[in-house]
Amino acid sequence: MSMVINESLRLYPPVVGLLREVKKGTKLGNLIIPEKMEVHVPSLALHHDPQIWGDDVHLFKPDRFAEGVAKATKNNISAFLPFGMGPRNCVGMNFAYNEIKITLSMILQRYRITLSPNYVHSPVLVLAICPQHGLQVTIKAV
Repeated sequence: MSMVINESLRLYPPVVGLLREVKKGTKLGNLIIPEKMEVHVPSLALHHDPQIWGDDVHLFKPDRFAEGVAKATKNNISAFLPFGMGPRNCVGMNFAYNEIKITLSMILQRYRITLSPNYVHSPVLVLAICPQHGLQVTIKAV
């Protein structure tokens, strides 16, 4: 279940970018970043980078997380940041992971869910990424 959740968060992160202020001037490769400059970290772009995730970056493949985030990102764990990274990551991250695992477990024990044939995949950004036309599914009791 963790692999499915991580892959879902990779493809559709709750926050598509992070804004950070540089506290102390630093050098990043050939780039010099002065202090007090705001830097945008585009998590959506990182999560869809074929150099990090491979040529199948746009496919839903939960097994890419089978050996953990480090292996999935080719030892670049900072490339996976659905809840941010480091001391400024989302305080509700652990709660969110636990909540979704419990909720999915309870639902999947009782119901079988399939996408409706009418569903058109069309994600849009409205504060977070969501389906433009809603998520049409068929739910059947098990």
